[in-house]
Amino acid sequence: MSPGKNSVALDRRQFLKAGSSTAVGLVVGFWLPQRSGRFAEAQVGVEERVFAPNAFVRVAPDNVVTIISKHCEAGQGIHTGLATILAEELDADWTQMRVESATANRALYKNLQFGSQATGGSNSIPNSWEQYRRAGATARSLLMSAAAKRWNVPEAELLADSGIIKHELSSQQATFGELAEAAASVPLPAEVTLKNPKNFKLIGAVRLPRIDCKPKTLGTAVFASDFSLPRMLTALVARPPRFGAVVRGFDAAAAKAVPGVTDVVQISTGIAVVANAFSAARHGRNLLHIDWDESNAEKRGTPELVADYRALLAQPGAIARRDGDCAQALARSARTLTADFEYPYLAHTPMEPLSAVVRLAANQCDIWTGDWSISGIQDDAVRITGLKQEQILIHSLYGGGSFGRRGGDASQAVEVAKAIGGRVPVKLLWTREEDIQTGPFRPMYLHRLTAGLDEQGSLIAWQHRIVGQSVLADDPGFIVDGIDITSVAGASNIPYDIPNILVDLHTPALRIPVDQWRSVGDSHTAFSVETFLDDVAHTAGKDPYQFRLELLSKDPRNKEILQLTAPPPMRQSLFAKFPRDRQVMQLAAEKAGWGTSLPPGKGRGLAVHYSFQASLAYVAEVTVALDGSIKVDRVVCAVDCGIAVNPDVIRAQVEGGVAFGLGAILSSTVTLKQGRVEQSNFNDYRVLRMNGMPKVEVYIVDSGESPSGIGEPTVPPIGPAVSNAIFAATGKRVRTLPLSSAT
Repeated sequence: MSPGKNSVALDRRQFLKAGSSTAVGLVVGFWLPQRSGRFAEAQVGVEERVFAPNAFVRVAPDNVVTIISKHCEAGQGIHTGLATILAEELDADWTQMRVESATANRALYKNLQFGSQATGGSNSIPNSWEQYRRAGATARSLLMSAAAKRWNVPEAELLADSGIIKHELSSQQATFGELAEAAASVPLPAEVTLKNPKNFKLIGAVRLPRIDCKPKTLGTAVFASDFSLPRMLTALVARPPRFGAVVRGFDAAAAKAVPGVTDVVQISTGIAVVANAFSAARHGRNLLHIDWDESNAEKRGTPELVADYRALLAQPGAIARRDGDCAQALARSARTLTADFEYPYLAHTPMEPLSAVVRLAANQCDIWTGDWSISGIQDDAVRITGLKQEQILIHSLYGGGSFGRRGGDASQAVEVAKAIGGRVPVKLLWTREEDIQTGPFRPMYLHRLTAGLDEQGSLIAWQHRIVGQSVLADDPGFIVDGIDITSVAGASNIPYDIPNILVDLHTPALRIPVDQWRSVGDSHTAFSVETFLDDVAHTAGKDPYQFRLELLSKDPRNKEILQLTAPPPMRQSLFAKFPRDRQVMQLAAEKAGWGTSLPPGKGRGLAVHYSFQASLAYVAEVTVALDGSIKVDRVVCAVDCGIAVNPDVIRAQVEGGVAFGLGAILSSTVTLKQGRVEQSNFNDYRVLRMNGMPKVEVYIVDSGESPSGIGEPTVPPIGPAVSNAIFAATGKRVRTLPLSSAT
């Protein structure tokens, strides 16, 4: 188990408990600094004249407005989103906006759903929505009060617009920067009024440039892998070749003989080789002689694991949902059908492999990282170093993708720094091979679905059994009656009006490390549900689109849920967006031309899925060649994620989710042979190539509801939409992923 696993567990539990609950109204009083206007001077060293009314915004005399982002930026556009929300209520000009990552301070910057300072679960915008709006509105109110006092005019006569406070009757105006010092002494307003959404100027703007666009285009953006310090050394870790193996002993002589290697030290996850350059560290690591104790290691391969999982599929599991009497309904069904699905282990493969830099001193530990679990890293560093929490400083840098990684791994760099006595800074790097071969992974899953139709072709019974590891197995406080809710997400809360539903789960305990992967359980449950539903529709002799419309005719919230692992506060939210599912499906079908004919060899498929408070529907068009090769030509996407804060960012997330999901269903797989991962890099762990990217059309529903997640829910619908399109083109169904392994 890697360092940080235990301390991050609570973060994950809070994320998952809140992942299906709305953030509307979840606002805590944001911290207000001393009335001099100084904001965290010891941390950021700002000048006395800087106006900092709360923990989320500063206005400098030069008119630069700096937003403090409590969430990490790993490419998802969160810096732009938070800046947009605050700038909207502040009435700032977009050109004056800057974003700075928050320091480690869970009291100020905790995720309102996690309870700790962390990013993930597609909840950055939902849980920050009202908090950042109120922060901006408070700052604007203070600036306007300062202007009213300076000009001796009623505040009601003032107007804030594009970074300027104006009094049109007297033709007086001042920039935010000119009013900053005076605003710092104005009493805080008891209440602030938030804008009516119809008056938004920045929120929903179609062509608002991303905050990080220029630095990333010019190459000036600093990622964790880019960061360096004087005298810094580089470390690589030799990790067990089989999961569960531990170091019995090692000989470092050959490694230490490599020029540039300075240290060879043992940490919790293996043996670290420290050197003055990456090449020396890698060469030294290759020459290590390690005696691994594999007595408790996993030695099975994928075929053996699948066979064990199949045995579990034949047995009842822990019940996640039970409506009606599914067994009785199946027994009286006129027609039944059953299908099994296999999903492989998957790696995360962010474009930037993991890395972290640590500078350890007697009374302070500085950590530079793109890791999302700020509180988790800080807690681990306290445990490893013995320092106090306030002595652990986290400097958040850009992360080059996440997809479920970067959740506490940086703590291993602290171990290395301590092991070498903290004499110099150290950068710990993960290679691509480590990323793919050592995990953690998206778990392997097997599903079995059985459906029953009555004589009229109506769906009266739905049974769904799932077998797979828990991503929260180390957190028994979240396992309720044997159920990890992430394993059944997207299965236990299907929106369809079916009178008899049974969903159960087996959770085998293995030594193979697993973790959250973009969209978590929905990444596999959506594929099973939406492709099997197509099979049921065809068996009933109905069009898949019309069949779904019928099943979405009633709101499942009106049904009594006899057993569902989600606690009562979550149950309503599991189905809270029922009308959205129907709306996005109708929109996607309309834009895709559902029902129109396609040439031979081409097919069109539909899928709709609700997750992370967002409803999405995709229609995919594919071409299947005579040799069975698949080309996805077009994907039409309809999205309802509440108020669209940044439409361009939403479109980018959908396009990225389509690409990410396509690679996973078409070609990505992690397989084991005698307990060892067979893949090593992008040559054999295949992700989507540019020439495989389809045309993607994105249609965003105009909504007045609070924003919901968008990063993760873009992945689940693409797999079943493509699979259904392949079936439409060929009449053949492939249920073992990746599709390339069975075509």
